[in-house]
This record gives sequence, C-alpha cells and structure tokens, in this order.
Amino acid sequence: MLTDDYEEFTESQIQTLKRYVTNTSSHVFALRNLPEVIKGALFSRYSRSSLGLRSLLLKEFISNNDETAFEDIVGVAFKEEEKQQTHQSEAIRKAQAFYDRILDGYGDDSIGELGGAHLAIENVSMMAAKLIEDHRIGGSPLEKSTRYIYFDQKVNGEYLFYREPILMTSAYRDSYVQTCNMLFDTYSRLIPPMTAIIEQRFPKDPSISKTAYTAALRAKVLDCLRGLLPAGTLTNMGIYGNGRFFEHLIHRMNCQNLAELQDIAKRSHQELSKIIPSFVRRSDPTHRTHQSYAQFLETMQSELRLIAEQYLGKCDRSLQPGVRLVSSDPEAVTKVAAALLFSLGDKGFADIWNQCKRLSDEELARILDAGCNARENRRQKSPRALEHAEFTFEIISDFGAYRDLHRHRILTQERQLLCCDYGFYIPPEIQNTPYEEAYCHALNQAKEVFDLISSELPEEAQYIVPMAYNIRWYFHVNLRALQWLCELRSAPAGHPSYRHIAQTMARLTCEAFPAFERFFKFVDYEGYELGRLDQEQRKIDKQQSLLI
Repeated sequence: MLTDDYEEFTESQIQTLKRYVTNTSSHVFALRNLPEVIKGALFSRYSRSSLGLRSLLLKEFISNNDETAFEDIVGVAFKEEEKQQTHQSEAIRKAQAFYDRILDGYGDDSIGELGGAHLAIENVSMMAAKLIEDHRIGGSPLEKSTRYIYFDQKVNGEYLFYREPILMTSAYRDSYVQTCNMLFDTYSRLIPPMTAIIEQRFPKDPSISKTAYTAALRAKVLDCLRGLLPAGTLTNMGIYGNGRFFEHLIHRMNCQNLAELQDIAKRSHQELSKIIPSFVRRSDPTHRTHQSYAQFLETMQSELRLIAEQYLGKCDRSLQPGVRLVSSDPEAVTKVAAALLFSLGDKGFADIWNQCKRLSDEELARILDAGCNARENRRQKSPRALEHAEFTFEIISDFGAYRDLHRHRILTQERQLLCCDYGFYIPPEIQNTPYEEAYCHALNQAKEVFDLISSELPEEAQYIVPMAYNIRWYFHVNLRALQWLCELRSAPAGHPSYRHIAQTMARLTCEAFPAFERFFKFVDYEGYELGRLDQEQRKIDKQQSLLI
C-alpha cells in the first residue's frame, strides 16, 4: 500500500491547500471553503484524470485562475482566509451543539440529511471502491475511469495495487506481489500492439477529428485490456453524500473484516468530523450506537453463516455465464395499468386493479400506450406506476461489467465473493490475434495463485482476481429503474460487456411480458465497433461551436 505522502507539495502549496482540504497528506480527506460550482467541476474532472484531487485543484483550478476565475468565485482574498477559517470553525462548533441536542432529544435521523460533504478517497483498491459504492442511497460516487486513464503507471518503481496487510505478512506475499506485477506487465505490454491492431481495423475517417478518433481508439484499447487489472488495482474516488449516508457507510466499513475498509472508515470519520461532526459522531467505534449496530450485524451474519453451511451444500451450482430472469410478478401488467390510472380518479387502488383485471389485452394496451407514447427520448422518465412491476435477474459476467452496472442506485443488488470459478471474458478484438495467448496465460496464472490463497484467506484472495473473471450477482429491480438502466447501458458508447447484459435484460423482460416492450423503445440492440467515436466527435463539435 502507498504511504500517505504519495503526493509531494511545496510548503507554499501546502499552505494553499490547507484552505480547501481537511488534510494535505492523508489519502482520505474532505473539501471545505469551496462553493458548490467548484466542488462539482472538480469532482467531475477527477474521474478522468490521473492526478490526485489536491494536485488537480492546484494545477487546473487555482493556478489556472485566468480561465477558472477561481479567486473571484471563491470570493475570499487569500490574506483573509485565516480569519474566515476561524469563523467557520466557530460555526461548526455551534452547529454541532445544536444538532447534537436535536439528535439526542428527538432521535430525528432525518436531520442527518440536512448537511453534506465532499470526500476524496484516494489510492484504494477497486474492490474497496465497490464495497463503498454498495451504499447507494444518499451518496453520489465518482470513480477513476479505466477507459480514459492508463493504469500502468509506477510510483517509486512499483505498480499501483493494494498491498493487503495480511497477505503481505503471510506465506503468500511473494506469490501475490509477483502475480499482480505480471498482470500489470502484460497489460502495459499489450497496449501498443492492440492500439495498432484496432487502428488498422478501424482507420480514421477523414471527416472525424483526430482528437475524437484518438480518444475513441484509446477507450477501445483500454476497454479490451482492463480485464487484466486485478481487483487490488488502486483507484481514486470522489463522494458527495449527506450526513446519514456517511454515518451508515462508516458503520458498515468498521464492521468489515478487511483491514483496508476499516482503515478507510477510521480516516473518513476523522476528516468528516472536521466538516459535519454531528452527523457522523454516532459512527465512532466507541459510540453506543455503533457498538449496538456492530453486535447486531455480527450476530446476524454468524447465524446466517451456520444456516448456509447446513443447506447450501445441497444446492446445484450453475457455472454458465449469462443473464437469467429468475423471478417476476405474473400480474405486473394489470398492476402497472391500475397505477397509471390511480391518481386520475377517486377509487381505491384495489378497486381499480380489479377493474383492470377484467379488461381485454387491447384495452390494457391503450392504457400502457398512453403512459409511454409521448416519450421522445430516454431522459424523459416514465411515470412511477412502472415501479409496480418487479423483476429479479441473476447474472454471471465479468467483474468489469459488474463495476459499471453496480453504480445504479434504485435497485437491490448483491454479489458473492470474487473468485476464478466461472471462467473469464476474452474481448473479440483480442481473439485470434497473436496476443490472445499472452492475455489468457496471464489470467490462468492469476487463477492458480488465487486458488492457492483462497483456500486459507478467501476474502483477502479477492484482491488478486483480474477484472476479466466472471462473478455472480443479482439485481432485483422495478420496471421503471430497469427501463432507465437498459436504455442507458445499451447506448453505443458503452462497454460491450455491459451493453450485452442491458440488451439481454430488456429482451428477457419483453419475452416474459410482451405488453412491456413499448417501454423499452430506446434500448439500442445494435453492435458498434468503435463505440465512443460518435460521442467523442459530438463533444469536439460542441466545444468548437462554443468558440464561434
């Protein structure tokens, strides 16, 4: 693991940063003294930059004042900053006393949603990032992109992957480090030849700008090779969340077995206590609220683990990759129709639903058409009536696709531990090339080491699993959220892996409920060779139009 001083700043830069971040050396810190417009722009740029957030703030915002008007927007002359910080600290202390009194006196947890913070969590593993993003309601995460950033950089001669403390003090230390280095070496070595192959297959059209073509080409190459990156690959995250979100996030991280999550919990609590102390105080490990929560979670998991050992061994185990619709409501169509009509009358829902059950297919179709015919694009969200239809999908696909789909918040999802039991994804662009053998050999070597480590340390062994390996998870989702997911994730610019999953979920739903096909009219079922190209060109055209 990198030490906290992985970024080096001059004394002058440190003094500047102290005005805007809660910590200038830790890899977990919060933003302060910045207006929302700058925090939003900073986090947006963060996901596509190889820089840490503090370096990004210095280089592209503070030092670039002529373009960003940073000093004017912040609205405080640097010489007055110390005075402003003193006033803010006093305000926070006053607010803490007030909110503590409300929370203790009334027990109103919703108070925690009245304040929020921007938190940066840097140089954490991709696996830790997924565990953090499991907490979706009340928080908005951004993560460093694998399709815009090369992940073959080294710091002090070392590739950037998490050195898990237990692994690094175990008999598996050398095997773990050597395997991760081998995966990064293969990833780095294949970038130039795969770039040449894809460039030859999809030569630049004279009508397309060089900038757009280069960006689309890079995204295609990195999409092909991301499967070689182990789950321990270090990434950066930016999270905006309200107080309730952060409190529950820290509760859960403190209860994780993995040392990395416990460390992030401790640091997050320290930094957020400087910004929103009242909202996160109950997540302190010494607080009675956290201790009660930890005891509940430990008891529940222990009892469920015993039951699982008793019964799960009798279940069949499917290893076949793909998407299955495992559960749905046979009365979903009439429920959605009734919900569409409910607000327009004075009848009870049960009465309207019973009436819809008596309607013919043609009459039901008329109701459903009225609920979607006027919709002109995927951004026009359907009525909440669609939430009355629910589906459960089980998916076995690569961890890379899971990372992308996992970010959807309005659904229930759960995954099993990462493993190498379900095979791995080979991008079509690599198949039947001289580099397929190197790609597969690296993944097979990683499996051998994973199998060795997981026999003793199943949770820690997850760090070595490459993103190409398939995992099993499920989505329980309503029709409205499914419509949004499938239309968004089937778009041409998406990665082929998750585009296929989105397309399949839409197809399975329409096959099971033909009446719902009308709600998926913006799902893109086509295949695209250089999927990012059109979007990159539109971005260039838009930038040029702004200069006219």
